[in-house]
Amino acid sequence: MAPRVLVSDKLSPTAVQIFTDRGVEVDYLPDLGKDKDKLLEVIGQYDGLAIRSATKVTEKIIAAATNLKVIGRAGIGVDNVDIPAASRRGIIVMNTPFGNSITTAEHAIALMFAVARQLPAADTSTQAGKWEKNRFMGVEITGKVLGVIGCGNIGSIVASRGVGLKMRVVAFDPFLSVERAAQLGIEKVELEELLRRADFITLHTPMTERTKGIINAAALAQMKDGVRIVNCARGGLVVEADLAAAIKSGKVAGAGFDVFEVEPATASPLFGLENVVCTPHLGASTSEAQENVALQVAEQMSDYLVKGAVSNAINMPSITAEEAPLLTPFVKLAECLGAFVGQVTEEPIQAVEIVYDGATAQMNTKALTSAALAGLIRSQVADVNMVSAPIMVKERGIQLTESRRDKSGVFDGYIKITVTTDRQTRSVAGTCFSDGKPRFIQIKGINLDAEVGQHMLYTTNNDAPGIIGLLGTTFGKAGVNIANFQLGRDHPGGNAIALLYLDSPVPEDVLAAVRAHAEIASAKPLQFDVAAAS
Repeated sequence: MAPRVLVSDKLSPTAVQIFTDRGVEVDYLPDLGKDKDKLLEVIGQYDGLAIRSATKVTEKIIAAATNLKVIGRAGIGVDNVDIPAASRRGIIVMNTPFGNSITTAEHAIALMFAVARQLPAADTSTQAGKWEKNRFMGVEITGKVLGVIGCGNIGSIVASRGVGLKMRVVAFDPFLSVERAAQLGIEKVELEELLRRADFITLHTPMTERTKGIINAAALAQMKDGVRIVNCARGGLVVEADLAAAIKSGKVAGAGFDVFEVEPATASPLFGLENVVCTPHLGASTSEAQENVALQVAEQMSDYLVKGAVSNAINMPSITAEEAPLLTPFVKLAECLGAFVGQVTEEPIQAVEIVYDGATAQMNTKALTSAALAGLIRSQVADVNMVSAPIMVKERGIQLTESRRDKSGVFDGYIKITVTTDRQTRSVAGTCFSDGKPRFIQIKGINLDAEVGQHMLYTTNNDAPGIIGLLGTTFGKAGVNIANFQLGRDHPGGNAIALLYLDSPVPEDVLAAVRAHAEIASAKPLQFDVAAAS
């Protein structure tokens, strides 16, 4: 059955057609996002939900979305989606951060010009029949220092435009490399230096606990007199009351704002102030940008629902369409390894260590780790996947450690998972051969070669004669067929393990009989999703 997507806000016919062309059934109901009750009634029928800003995806909506796998936001802001609730339910939330980059950058430059030359006020005055040439004395931007706070996708475009306008551009961004700054023709500086040197400051950073209120009274005090500030990023990056006070005192010569602490902004400390230019969050409001993000969200959602590719996800590692074929077998391997240790470990897990060796260390290990954690806790929480697993592991206080290393053995690449409880440490390692099937290659430090089966039994014992016959006789008497058998030991007469492949789950009475044998140290029934592991 083809996946089904609901489009509850307005998208272009071209964007809607992308779903159909890629094998996705789509219902285009652009006014449904405004009808919460109706959306709540129908959302359970869909695998995907495509939205803009009108649809509010609340915790209540998510609870009713029993089949939902992905929410796609045509645009960058996801304030209208309860991301924690979606993540707990294992629903991927995507946005389209690049479709409106040029449009937003151009809007920031436009506001900078408007503030530099007081254009809105001059326009109002002139159209009122006045001719106040002396009142509107502006400043040139050529040769001025432009300070860019946040030099990611949009910020770097603004920086390059500033260079083109013959401005001297300085940028603060913890993730901006010196090499990238050199490519842009700008200077990387610390925030304090930027505040001290800049004639114009423009913000292009996401809203986080670190960046909230990054421009406040203390920051304003560090700036040079007559600075002009532009914000087209997120309301709340600037403390509006502090900025208003700085404008009134003459410290700040002007400001251009497209975003506000509270939106829709019907009131703000900035409203009505001299040389403050305000627009109603128009950064992405061009026909080109709206079309771009609509096309992108349709492509991203279709790629995920049809191919398993994950792009621009807020709450899950991305998996490109190109890497998905190579990565998918190892995602299944990681999940099986996690499921193994999760099923054989009865005590609370305190720590998990995942080692990526050889070729696996060059893969998208974030996705592999998410899959391993999903397998690990599935025996405790049935409704868990790669999205929700990392959150659940963190909520349980389990310490996670990941490491990568060069090839250290005969296998081109493998994954090893070790879990620690207050009583013991367990480990399992595995790899994928050319057939793409996951295999166990080491359990409890003992080497072996074992495929993954749907119904299995894992036993530990001292290496002694008669164990194979003992297990065969016990299952034979109970009428349970053993399809295959794999053995391993650390040395003759030492620790030994066995993996039995069964045609059906282990009956409780048979499991009790196995455990009753003095030669058997432990016996754990295992269940794996063979369809997902083949």
